[in-house]
Amino acid sequence: MSNKKYKRVTTHSLLEMKNRGEKISMLTGYDFSMAKIIDSSGIDIILVGDSASNVMAGHETTLPITLDQMIYHASSVVRGVNRALVVVDLPFGSYQSDPNEALRSAIRIMKESGAHAIKMEGGSEIKESIIKILNAGIPVMGHLGLTPQSIYKFGTYTVRAKEEEEAKSLIEDAILLDKLGCFGIVLEKIPAAVSKKVTISVNTPVIGIGAGSSVDGQVLVTHDLVGLSTEFNPRFLRRYVDLNKVMTDAIKNYIKDVKSLDFPSKDEQY
Repeated sequence: MSNKKYKRVTTHSLLEMKNRGEKISMLTGYDFSMAKIIDSSGIDIILVGDSASNVMAGHETTLPITLDQMIYHASSVVRGVNRALVVVDLPFGSYQSDPNEALRSAIRIMKESGAHAIKMEGGSEIKESIIKILNAGIPVMGHLGLTPQSIYKFGTYTVRAKEEEEAKSLIEDAILLDKLGCFGIVLEKIPAAVSKKVTISVNTPVIGIGAGSSVDGQVLVTHDLVGLSTEFNPRFLRRYVDLNKVMTDAIKNYIKDVKSLDFPSKDEQY
């Protein structure tokens, strides 16, 4: 099976990938420089995640980040991207209570950042908001399982849908999102057997994070993957490089060279 070369990844490309059996790669991005590196590496989707609240702003949860801040991060990412599909999280409080507000939030993200799609956490409870946004021509990606914006409701970041009843309602929600017309669904931290059921029950591509290997693609937080963040060590995370150490060593060497008058040298002056 040869992977088709896409000059630009669209929601249609993702459907083609699923139907072809080609796995979809997705990573988070929050700023221009990092987005440029991720995009030129050949990633399929860049998610401007509300995880920016944690990794960029140092908050404990994703709840504090605002719509304005998400638009700022998304705009920065879009300017660095040529190929990937850019998806932006609607932040907590910008869509839960009122479908009209949800639509306004989604329109602001699309108009002001130039991103290609939005992502929302939840199932049947946000159905009206999803319909309104889709009717406006804005692509929507769903997100089920562990939904970090509901952390205070759950009280913990443990695996979701382990009990039969929760698994059943998650599968029902996934089928609903698919029927409504979502172009993709993220499943976070649920048993591999449940995500396998979801993936074969829906036509739309399913992207997993801590959801096993039977899904159509995978997503990780870039800062975790490259080892910039070191505090977070879930079972599903694979670190591909320890940039924390690489950067710390480089900065220590710089400090040493400045203190010992080794930097700048004759060649590094005008």
